[in-house]
Amino acid sequence: MGLLDLFWVASFPVIKVLLITAVGLLLALDNISLLGKDARIQVNHLVHYVFNPALVGGNLAETITFENVVLLWFMPVNILGTFMIGSALGWILIKLTKPPRHLEGLILGVCSAGNLGNLPLIIIPAICKDKGSPFGDPDICNQYGLAYASLSMAIGAIYIWTYVYNIMRISSSKVHKEGNKSSDSIKLEGSGEISESLPEKGSEPLNQAKDNVDDAYTLLLSSNESEEKVKVTMSDKIKHHLGMIFGNSNFRAIFSPSTLGAIVGFVIGVVPQVRNFMIGNNAPLHVIDDSVNMLGEAAIPTITLIMGANLLRGLKGASTPVWTIIGIIGVRYILLPIFGVLIIKGATHLGLVQLDPLYQFMLLLQYALPPAMNIGTITQLFGVGESECSVIMLWTYALASVAVTLWSTYFLWLVS
Repeated sequence: MGLLDLFWVASFPVIKVLLITAVGLLLALDNISLLGKDARIQVNHLVHYVFNPALVGGNLAETITFENVVLLWFMPVNILGTFMIGSALGWILIKLTKPPRHLEGLILGVCSAGNLGNLPLIIIPAICKDKGSPFGDPDICNQYGLAYASLSMAIGAIYIWTYVYNIMRISSSKVHKEGNKSSDSIKLEGSGEISESLPEKGSEPLNQAKDNVDDAYTLLLSSNESEEKVKVTMSDKIKHHLGMIFGNSNFRAIFSPSTLGAIVGFVIGVVPQVRNFMIGNNAPLHVIDDSVNMLGEAAIPTITLIMGANLLRGLKGASTPVWTIIGIIGVRYILLPIFGVLIIKGATHLGLVQLDPLYQFMLLLQYALPPAMNIGTITQLFGVGESECSVIMLWTYALASVAVTLWSTYFLWLVS
């Protein structure tokens, strides 16, 4: 297949994404407002809790088996590589462009975390269904392509909410601390004096008496009572710490519905007894699998519409340093894909990656994607760089139509 033919094959999925994204952007306009702020929140919840888990779990259950799970071990390592290399390049970009302090965590986030779920779920099935696809039978290609993309989404979500989340948390906490220090110094300078907090009359004797009572009470405690108190305290502490872990927003994000859907899909696919009971036309409970797949089919168009609606905020966003945006585009669409080609070709040469062209294409594509949309959610959580994130997302996704098409064409040529 010629390079021009591969270009047409690679361009059609991106054109489809652009068209549906444009519809989402149109529906979010103030004059139409079918996908206004409240509607986007509700639809996002529907995608997050219903459509995505159904899509991920259903595809993994049908395609992942105990035999081929061993062959996919390189994908988590490859995704970790995209995060590590992206972080290093983002750090270099910060040193070169010297952006405002509050944007440093955001720059590291968008350089390290790519859209490892939504876009592959759209691009790979579209390439598989095209007549000129180099991946063979469209149905088999679509089935395995969705499984690879679903696995990529689940692994990417774990890395984003453990690695990128904490990078941006640390960066935002430094910004907030510096802001508090500067505001305190301004208040002191404006008042022209520093007041000391003195205890009120009568407060010291009361506090001293209270301390004396506490000390006497401690001395009067028997050893048995002390041991019992320690035991109760330890059990309470364990319950408290467990509650903090499971109630932590970061922990809940790691085990998001999509991740739980991936775990369920893995269990069903890998355990033969469960697989035979649910997967296949002759399975007793195949109606459950059919229902899950029906729900999952709604995920891709809905995700694309929401992605377009979210980009509208970038048109109204605050000004962001031009060189910072250019640097992020260079990292995501030039440097990272070059590193990806070198890594995947080297791993294939060493026998670390199976010779499946579709699998190799998926690994290469993970290096050439725009930033993850979850970065915008993280900026909202910490209240730092929200408007700047919208501007970065607008430009990176606008240029993705060209960059992803060109790199997809080159990747297809490499693996075919």
